Amino acid sequence: MRREDKDVLKENMIFFGTIYDSFEALEETLGKLKLERPLFITHIAKMAFAEEVFKRAEENPKVCKIVPTQNKNFTQNKIYN
Repeated sequence: MRREDKDVLKENMIFFGTIYDSFEALEETLGKLKLERPLFITHIAKMAFAEEVFKRAEENPKVCKIVPTQNKNFTQNKIYN
């Protein structure tokens, strides 16, 4: 895979991870506020988002082929865990 493609893929993964983390934070907040209906809707939206991301990744396996780095500095990075 070309360097430019890897950079775009990395940026997209970070972007998707940020969106997913936002769903997680919203779920946590709604749970603490005991707002059941919005919590359920948020959970469904998060799952739909994840399904769409994985569906698109399966449609283009060349783009989503990632080999984790062997660099010890990146072992805690969410992209590789």
